[in-house]
Amino acid sequence: MRSIRTIVPLALVVAAGATAAPATAAPAASSALVREYEGTIVSVNRSNRTFRLRDSERGTVRIRVTRNTTFERIEGFAGLKKGMRRIEATVRRSGGRWVAIEVERSGGGGQHGDDDRGDDD
Repeated sequence: MRSIRTIVPLALVVAAGATAAPATAAPAASSALVREYEGTIVSVNRSNRTFRLRDSERGTVRIRVTRNTTFERIEGFAGLKKGMRRIEATVRRSGGRWVAIEVERSGGGGQHGDDDRGDDD
């Protein structure tokens, strides 16, 4: 329903011959270009600064790393190794490629709240 509310006013503006698009259209377009992948590293190409990540839901994707890419719980691009699991990558589309905005090793967690270890009493 929201997309109809955005498309109809946009069509009216274009039909009226206006040259500027409404400000609400820009965020929707840019957010569609950002995706998140999570999985296991299949390979790392050091010379091209790329790695391939196998996401169980979306398949394998090639991701490029730039100097603007941030890393969490990984020692930069050099810390990426084939076979690493629980790697999360937030990427954007640029020049026909997926470029990493952020790459991190998932914490795994799962032990929040009640646990049966018995060592915290």
